[in-house]
Amino acid sequence: MDALKTWVLAARPKTLPAAVVPVWVGSALVSLDQSGAYHFSGRLFFYTLLSCLLIQIATNFFNDAIDFSKGADTDRRLGPKRVTASGMVTQKAVMIAGVVTSLLAAVASLPLIAERGWPIVLIGLISLLLAYGYTGGPFPLAYLGLGELFVVVFFGLIAVGGSWFVQTGTAPGPEALLAGMQIGLLSAALISINNLRDIDEDRISNKRTLAVRRGIGFAKLEIAFFCLSPMLIGVAWLALGHARLYVVPLALSPLSLYIAWKVFRTSPSPVYNKFLALAAMQLLVFAILLTIGLMP
Repeated sequence: MDALKTWVLAARPKTLPAAVVPVWVGSALVSLDQSGAYHFSGRLFFYTLLSCLLIQIATNFFNDAIDFSKGADTDRRLGPKRVTASGMVTQKAVMIAGVVTSLLAAVASLPLIAERGWPIVLIGLISLLLAYGYTGGPFPLAYLGLGELFVVVFFGLIAVGGSWFVQTGTAPGPEALLAGMQIGLLSAALISINNLRDIDEDRISNKRTLAVRRGIGFAKLEIAFFCLSPMLIGVAWLALGHARLYVVPLALSPLSLYIAWKVFRTSPSPVYNKFLALAAMQLLVFAILLTIGLMP
């Protein structure tokens, strides 16, 4: 049981909403089709969700092991315990777990490849490369200050648009791209809060996140931007003729304002773990509200 708890900790379950929400929303957007040409497939949704969850977990395993090897996780850490740095599991075992989980993600994508062909192969290969390349390889995105951009593009635009493609077999239109941008920005709030919390440790280990590069003031403004801008760009739903998809998610605004306000008033400390949980809740609530807005 202790071993199971250790691996659950390494998988970082609090990060998994970032994998679930884009698949959920990208698939739910099929309900906007009025022609009857597209129909939601529970089977394709299941395999899309499974493969995305496995890729997210593999990314977390690689991150755990690689950050330890680069000295980014130490006893000064303010965030949750990391299994490699704490000596609970060896670095080699965690890296092997990342590789195995990546292979399982590839297997889970086979039904999607059979249904939609080479675009899924391309998306899958890029996803698996970035699972390692987020913190590893010659150009680790997290160490170059590109983590937030990666999250907006990958967990937002690509994940939502890709989930739409899996369901319909067609390229994502403006609705999927708009929803993907909103979700990507809200997902980036998670990593930006994480990076501001760890700014001192990252500076010492030369992990050049945006928070390290630009400082605490910039990082707080960045978090506010990621929390609030999805509500602002949501006005585009009106131009697309979907007023409910603009109005209903506005109910999230008080939570977004609260997170931004608390971050501005608080110096980086362990309390940021609570802000991180609120940001994850923000992402989930947005998906729920958007789904309500999709209802006839």
